[in-house]
Amino acid sequence: MKVITEAPFQLPAQPVEEDVVAKYFRAFGDPTRLRILEALIEGERSVGELVELLGVAQPKVSSHLACLRWCGFVETRREFRSVYYRIADDRVGEMIALARALLADNAEHVAACRTIDR
Repeated sequence: MKVITEAPFQLPAQPVEEDVVAKYFRAFGDPTRLRILEALIEGERSVGELVELLGVAQPKVSSHLACLRWCGFVETRREFRSVYYRIADDRVGEMIALARALLADNAEHVAACRTIDR
């Protein structure tokens, strides 16, 4: 596996597949990124639309979008001065739906888990 040194994150010098898979799931592990992804599942949106919908500051939304774009979760389209974001792969929505379905039976246990928060 090729290690990209200019990336906005760090992996071990010799990452194993589990390191990369765990990092992939961290994209879903941040509440703001998850809310952004869920909003984009409904359809393409601009940064301004996401800021208004989520009630989160524009720099924070832009930072999360940059992360999601870098990792291939979202794509962009420019229209004059506006940039519109959309889900890059329909499987992202399927992953979120699967997570919600799995969580349905274990929500209290997951919410109470102290190990995952570390």
